[in-house]
Amino acid sequence: MLLLVLAAVVWLPRVVYPPLTARELRAVAGGEKRVELQQAQAQVQNDFRGQLLQGLAGAVVTAGALAGWQQLRLAREGQVADRFGKAIEHLGSSTCDVRLGGIYALERLAKAYPADQPHITYLLGAFVRERVPWPVGLPNGPEHPTRDMDGQLPWLSSRHPDVQTAMWVLGRRSVHPSEQPLYLSRLDLRRANLTGARLDKANFRHANLASAWLVDAVLADSRLVNADLRQANLQGATLARADLRDAHLQGADLQCANLRGADLRGTNLDGALLDGADLSDADHDGTTVWPRQAAS
Repeated sequence: MLLLVLAAVVWLPRVVYPPLTARELRAVAGGEKRVELQQAQAQVQNDFRGQLLQGLAGAVVTAGALAGWQQLRLAREGQVADRFGKAIEHLGSSTCDVRLGGIYALERLAKAYPADQPHITYLLGAFVRERVPWPVGLPNGPEHPTRDMDGQLPWLSSRHPDVQTAMWVLGRRSVHPSEQPLYLSRLDLRRANLTGARLDKANFRHANLASAWLVDAVLADSRLVNADLRQANLQGATLARADLRDAHLQGADLQCANLRGADLRGTNLDGALLDGADLSDADHDGTTVWPRQAAS
């Protein structure tokens, strides 16, 4: 390449600005005039050669900058991959504090590198599904809904602080355009604190959210079919167009909740508080169980 560049610098100016032929020089009267013409022609070639060298130098600098940027990008990607791998390794730790560190590390990576957020969201969802399954329908699965409410059950943050933290992270994330809806079906999230969580379009089918704290939570377009929400606090929650078929909402606090366009067929709302709730365009039928006061 260097030889080609040198050849171009030496040869190209003579091609672009060819020297005067001997015949052309003989046609010029006076020896001094011929010398002046030759010198002028040599100056033009030198000027062009200088411009050519400047352009080549600029190209070399640009190529070097591009190569440096490429190396920097590869180094950065390697660093991100290393941090991502360590965070995943921490999620699998037997120590709760290490798992918490892995969850927060993944949250920081999702904020720093938005393109990777859908993968991180899926990973945290898988982590929650593995930690607190509620395998409804399996031969040895739990009774759903449970016969009695366990009023002494500790908060999720005490039983599974890592799961509660992962749900906090999922609930406060900014949804990425290419992100798939959260799959949180058949999970034991009893007494979880999801205040203000943004979980729209999430799939909570057959999940146990009894006594969960969902004040001002966003659950629009979510799927809560056969979900256990007994005695859950849903004050001010957004459940617009949510699929609540056969859901268990006995004793739930739905004051000022947005249930516009929700599907309430088969939903049990016995004892639920509906003061100020928006039920316009909600779909219901004869299988919907309303609070006794509302029914009267």
